[in-house]
Amino acid sequence: MIDVKHLSKSFGDHLVLDDISEHVSPGENVVIIGPSGSGKSTICNLVARFYDVNAGSVSVGGHDVREFTCESLLRNISMVFQTVYLFHDTVENNIKFGCPDATHEQVVAAAKAACCHDFISALPNGYDTVIGEGGSTLSGGEKQRISIARAMLKNAPIVILDEATASVDPENEHLIQQALSALTKGKTILTIAHRLATIQSADQILVVEDGRIVQRGTHDELMAQGGLYRRFIEIREQAEGWRLA
Repeated sequence: MIDVKHLSKSFGDHLVLDDISEHVSPGENVVIIGPSGSGKSTICNLVARFYDVNAGSVSVGGHDVREFTCESLLRNISMVFQTVYLFHDTVENNIKFGCPDATHEQVVAAAKAACCHDFISALPNGYDTVIGEGGSTLSGGEKQRISIARAMLKNAPIVILDEATASVDPENEHLIQQALSALTKGKTILTIAHRLATIQSADQILVVEDGRIVQRGTHDELMAQGGLYRRFIEIREQAEGWRLA
C-alpha cells in the first residue's frame, strides 16, 4: 500500500509537484502519464525516497518513508529505469546486485523469467562473462532484460517502472514486455508509461500536468471525460499507427 498525502516538492524556486494526494492499494497497477516535465518521475522518486518532500507525506505499508532506513525501504521496492546502469563485473553479479546471497540456480531462474538466459548462455563465459562499464558490451535490449532479471531476483512487493520500454527497439520490445509481465505479477505497480497497451490495461491512470493530478480513472472513464487524457491517447494512436511505405 502506498499513500501520498498533500505532497509538494520544489527544486530551488521551481515547484515540481503541488499538493498531490493518491492511494495505491496492494496489488494495484497504477499508470502515470503526462507531458514531459510534468512531475511524473518525481512522484516515483519520492516514493523510493531518492529525495524528501517539502510538504505532505509519502507512506509505504502505513509508515512514512522517512521512518525507514534507506536499506529497509528499498528492500520493498524494485525499480526498472529507461536508462540501465550495469557494473564492470560478471553478468551473474550484476543480476545478484539487489540480492547478493542468491544462489546460481536462483540467478538462472530469474534470467529465464526475464527472457535473457539464452543470450547470456551464448556469451564467451556465460554467467561469468565480465561486461563493460555501464554494460557497454551489451545491446540496449539485453541490458534492459538483465535489469529486469535483477528486479525479479530481488522479488520486492512494489515495482516502479520508469519508461522501461521507451528506448527499446521493436525486436526486443516483445521480450521485454513478456519479462515485465512476469516481474509485476502479483505486485503493486507504479508505471510511468506512454505505450498504449501499458496504459489501457492499468487499474487506475493518473494524468499529471504542471505538477498536479488533473484526471484519474480507468481508460474507459477517462476517454469518456475527454480533456488531456483523450488528446494524449489520440496522439499516441496516430504515432503508433505510422508505418514506413
